[in-house]
Amino acid sequence: MAETIPTVALNGVHHTARPTWKLKETVEFYRDIMGLPLIHCIAAKGWGPNNHPDFLHFFFDSGNGSTIAFFYYIGTDRPAELEPRDHHFDRATHTAWQVPDFDSLNLWRKRLEGKGVEIRYQLRHEVIESIYFLDPNGYSIEITVPLRAFVALDAEDAELSIKAAIEAEDSAIAAGGRLQSIADVWERKGQLVAEMLGEAA
Repeated sequence: MAETIPTVALNGVHHTARPTWKLKETVEFYRDIMGLPLIHCIAAKGWGPNNHPDFLHFFFDSGNGSTIAFFYYIGTDRPAELEPRDHHFDRATHTAWQVPDFDSLNLWRKRLEGKGVEIRYQLRHEVIESIYFLDPNGYSIEITVPLRAFVALDAEDAELSIKAAIEAEDSAIAAGGRLQSIADVWERKGQLVAEMLGEAA
C-alpha cells in the first residue's frame, strides 16, 4: 500500500534573507528610512565549513508577522558576480510589500522621496500598482497596492498558462531548439482552450 503523503499548509512568509556588505547603510535604510523595527540579531562564529566567516544575521519587522533579514559576513568583500546590475535578471529578485490603498502608496512615495530615496518608476500591471526603488545594496524593493483580489478564475488561467508554457517549451526542446516567444505560449494556450471547449460540447 502506498504511503499517504500529507497535505500541510504554510502560514505565510517568516523572512527573506540576503547578504549585505553595507552594515551601517542597511540598518539606517530599513530601520530609519523604511521605519522597520530591528527586532533580532544573531552574532555568531562561522557555521559549517572552515572557510565560513563570522557573521551577524539581523532581522527587521516587516508587518503581519513577517521579517526581512540580512547576513553581514565579517571581513569579506562583495564578490564581483553579486555586484548589482540594472538588468531584468537582477530586478526579478526583489522584495514586494503590500499596502491597502492608493493613499498609503502615495504616502510611502512621499516618505521615501522626502528621505532622499529615488523612486525609479511607478507601474500598474494587471492586478497591482507599485512603486520601485533600491536599497543601499542595490536590491530592488517594491511597495504595491492590489487593484482587485485574486479569484478562482485567476488560478484556473494561471494553471492553463503554465501548462501551455511547459508544453511549448518541451516541444521546442524536442525539435532541437528552445522557447523563443510568448506567441508560442499563446498559440499552445489557444489550442488547450479549444480542446477544453471541444470536450465540453
